[in-house]
Amino acid sequence: MAVSGETSGQSLRGGTRSLDLQNRVAREHDFTYIDTPAQVERFVSEGYLVRVPASPDYVLHEISFPYARPEVKLFISRLAPQYRSACGERLVVTSLTRPKNRQPINASPRSVHPTGMALDFRRPAGKCRAWLERVLLQLEGSGVLEATMERRPPHYHVALFPQQYAAYVDRIARAAAQRYAAGGGRYEVRPGDSLWEIARRHDTTVTRLRSANNLDGSRIYPGQVLTLPG
Repeated sequence: MAVSGETSGQSLRGGTRSLDLQNRVAREHDFTYIDTPAQVERFVSEGYLVRVPASPDYVLHEISFPYARPEVKLFISRLAPQYRSACGERLVVTSLTRPKNRQPINASPRSVHPTGMALDFRRPAGKCRAWLERVLLQLEGSGVLEATMERRPPHYHVALFPQQYAAYVDRIARAAAQRYAAGGGRYEVRPGDSLWEIARRHDTTVTRLRSANNLDGSRIYPGQVLTLPG
């Protein structure tokens, strides 16, 4: 589901057009730009924001307010294990919700971090950087987020579009269920998949998936057909 049929050109360069799109989506979702830490706590108590807990697949680095919109938490929980499987290291999240009076000096006055729909990732190196940029560009092209590569400090700013992302995940789940039903217990690996994610979606375990497919490790590739254990 694209946002008004518009993308920013999939370049990770950001700019005025990208900020316009991020702020328009925030308005379309009727999101409040949170002013203070006390308001963050109130939004948490009312269920608009949820806590993003620590995980074996990602690190929360020096985050003062570990809260975000529920869809942002879902995004991290899906992306992080895929990143760890592809790169062999944990994803580093450096920012989530930030109230207006806690924005860093170099932050844009039009930042959507105060709405809870944004997050930042530390920029990795080598193959991990290439993998993360490729996935962010694919998702940006699907109209579910805007991603910008920032330089001071080096990181990726991601503005997630909650309704569009929730619909995107629902389509993936439905398609996977259809392929499972049609294939009689077989699954074709898609770009970005991990054994952990496939096992979770099909109510099995990574150990059983490895055993059913004679896999020594966790490396899989797009187009590979896996047997799903009963």
